[in-house]
Amino acid sequence: MPHLYASSITGTVQVSGLYLLTRETDDTEALLSAVAKAIGGGARVLQYRDKSTDAGRRLEQAQALVGLCHRHRVPLIVNDDVQLARVVGAAGVHLGENDASIAAARAELGANSIIGVSCYNDLSHAAPALAAGADYIALGAFFDSGTKPMARRAPLQLLRDARQFKVPVVAIGGINAANGAALVNAGADALAVLGAVWDAPDIGVAARAISSLFLRT
Repeated sequence: MPHLYASSITGTVQVSGLYLLTRETDDTEALLSAVAKAIGGGARVLQYRDKSTDAGRRLEQAQALVGLCHRHRVPLIVNDDVQLARVVGAAGVHLGENDASIAAARAELGANSIIGVSCYNDLSHAAPALAAGADYIALGAFFDSGTKPMARRAPLQLLRDARQFKVPVVAIGGINAANGAALVNAGADALAVLGAVWDAPDIGVAARAISSLFLRT
């Protein structure tokens, strides 16, 4: 059975365009409003990222975001938390190097869920991750990141080299409308963005500016 968010022709998972990461907040209503504006501006994938220990808040927000994203046919990916992704019926989960194994996530979430994995600046992680069942890989940081100022830096060539794997490639790290075109031109299928959208005076306009980068290539 193909993924819910897969091409009916090729079966490949559709992770492309503006891949928006959420900012932590205890104001669920404001979060939903901002995400709706970003989707209106062209965000194609949403990752719920909340590192707090407030399990109740995380459950409430993830459930609300699943409903919003489902209405717009935008996949909601949960950062790190496989159990939360399963409970709320998210489209999938994104895993870092210290998170659950890909095999465990696949067993928990099932064949139709999207599993993404961070490969940072080391493409040697990609083949084992894909062999274990990952659907897409994320590479970076390509620029200085306010979210992760100590993140390992990655060169543009990494995106070109990643095309060999024939899966969606997500670029991350300090990306905005001004520097994102270089990443798309180098082969990024999606741009994972946080600050450039959330810090903008108009979230919808900021999302549209980054989304438009994919129309110029």
